[in-house]
Amino acid sequence: MTGPLRVGLVGYGLAGSVFHAPLIAATEGLILDTVVTSAPERRQQAGTAFPDVRFAASPDELWARAGELDLIVIASPNKTHVPLATAALEAGLPVVVDKPVAGTAAEARGLADLAEQRDLLLSVFQNRRWDNDFLTLRALIERGELGDVQRFESRFERWRPQLKGGWRESGDPEEFGGLLYDLGSHVVDQALVLFGPATRVYAEADVRREGAEADDDTFIAITHAGGVRSHLYVSATAAQLGPRFRVLGSRAGYVKYGLDPQEAALREGARPGPGWGAEPDTSWGALGAGESPLTGGGTPVPSLPGDYPAYYAAVAAALRDGTPPPVTAREAAAALDVLEAARRSARDGVAVTL
Repeated sequence: MTGPLRVGLVGYGLAGSVFHAPLIAATEGLILDTVVTSAPERRQQAGTAFPDVRFAASPDELWARAGELDLIVIASPNKTHVPLATAALEAGLPVVVDKPVAGTAAEARGLADLAEQRDLLLSVFQNRRWDNDFLTLRALIERGELGDVQRFESRFERWRPQLKGGWRESGDPEEFGGLLYDLGSHVVDQALVLFGPATRVYAEADVRREGAEADDDTFIAITHAGGVRSHLYVSATAAQLGPRFRVLGSRAGYVKYGLDPQEAALREGARPGPGWGAEPDTSWGALGAGESPLTGGGTPVPSLPGDYPAYYAAVAAALRDGTPPPVTAREAAAALDVLEAARRSARDGVAVTL
């Protein structure tokens, strides 16, 4: 491909407006060409942020002019991911799909098969592989500073006692709402990237808030093939937030509090540039053994800058140069294997062997 790559973005809700559109626009070689939304207020919002963008009322308008576009990004509700990705691939267009790519691992692998048959890129937006804390932890593990990792604790907790409404909190099985498939998609993906395939899954999923329909307080335990045990917590009802990461190894442990700053910056309208993804030293995690970092134990570890822009830079490189996509649909399918097992485990009260 030569010249700027033209991107059609389907959906301009939270995912489209906060994550995808700004990151696409900030990526060299990509142009946000068209946004699909029929909502007047969202068109006004997108037109203000990106004055040159065009609009379409439905995805069918994109398929009809597939020759004008080089990439489709699907940031619409979960239940639309598979049909829209299928239609885009059948129209001959490379695709990025927000997580979760599908409701089941079988559907994800079906999309991967279709993309391979058509020789088209299909990637899943697992942006939290580029969180500052994850990048820092991965570097510590690769340098051997923890020794052999034995236990990985990961928390993505919030205090949201009041419901916000919308499809993400819906109990309709077709919506794939709830935290298991939302934040769970992130913490499971990170665990698999760090420690490899899962062999056993146990989960507890609860509906805590009055009037809630979908899980809002969920725990997942994974036994990895290499022996590491991951304990993953996702919650909207955590009145006191635990550490984002607590990782215990044979030589040392790493504890990190707080969330990567990139989402908050994007929500506030900031755009990638110099200093992007950096956080103050007061937020750094600590590495040590024998004492809690909250009582002065451990050595502060400078956090690597978070780098969400790296995802779309890798997508652009894959389209231009044929390099591997940053996240594959088959990797996403492996995470969905775990999420499906977790759902069965929570429902039946048993551990599930994969």
